[in-house]
Amino acid sequence: MLELVDLTKRFKQNEAVKNLNMFIEKGEIVGLLGPNGAGKSTAISMLSSLVEPTSGDVRYNNKSILRNPGPIREVLGMVPQEIALYDDLSALENLQFFGRIYKLKGKELQIKIAEVLEQIGLTDRKKDIVKTFSGGMKRRLNIGVAMLHDPEIIIMDEPTVGIDPQSRNYILETVKRLNEEKQMTVLYTSHYMEEVEFLCDRIYIMDQGNLIASGTKEEIKQILSSEHTISIKADRWNDRFIEKLKNNPTIHRVKVEDREITIVVPKEVNMFATLAKMAEEADLELRSVDINAPTLEDVFLHLTGRALRD
Repeated sequence: MLELVDLTKRFKQNEAVKNLNMFIEKGEIVGLLGPNGAGKSTAISMLSSLVEPTSGDVRYNNKSILRNPGPIREVLGMVPQEIALYDDLSALENLQFFGRIYKLKGKELQIKIAEVLEQIGLTDRKKDIVKTFSGGMKRRLNIGVAMLHDPEIIIMDEPTVGIDPQSRNYILETVKRLNEEKQMTVLYTSHYMEEVEFLCDRIYIMDQGNLIASGTKEEIKQILSSEHTISIKADRWNDRFIEKLKNNPTIHRVKVEDREITIVVPKEVNMFATLAKMAEEADLELRSVDINAPTLEDVFLHLTGRALRD
């Protein structure tokens, strides 16, 4: 349905996207992940015909959109990272304004607005001014704007940033429902791995403009199939223990949090005795040591060397 072919974008000396190849099938939810500066936003801008690539092609239903972006624009909905609403208008007035941009009018527009307000849970607040809304309500209205014209494809660029857990769950359930009920195709970027786990059929991971991994969730996790992730918990840490972990050549990665340290080691290595000895030498009492199956975040850290939120 949608294909990026050897897509490249240079800004003077900076090559933001390098020979990117992706495809999205009808009815899929595809995750696009990467740390800040990976090239995700540039790729999305080219895919949606807002930025012209330096080289390569974007194809919709096997036809290039570079010379004729009309067909992709007619079927595309965009939920940007930043809120794109008029604060001094009501929810209803925002939907009326954007609906007219989508060339909706009269009874058709009224029906679509009522349907969208129901989907995003804002029917009772439709006449309230947007600047009185919470962050979560604004995010939901932003999604409603993108859904007005029944798009075949919707791009959601970190749609849950900075909102409360209840609103976040509502948005995730809404995305899932739209995909299941309307076969809406979704390209989803997020800084939250659990969202990607919940929503996405397939995943692409970018870093420094390059595509570094792609596949289903299980295929991505198989990248670390030869390794174990071990979670170590204690009431406190000290520098001696952390240094011992970092200096151990068997340990591939060390991630330190408040009361938990995560390490990655080869599957064949038994670390329990080693960890107990390290803790004893560092005068530290461990509360638990657990072996976990690799997660998407583990793979991401393995591939990029940094957390998704960096």
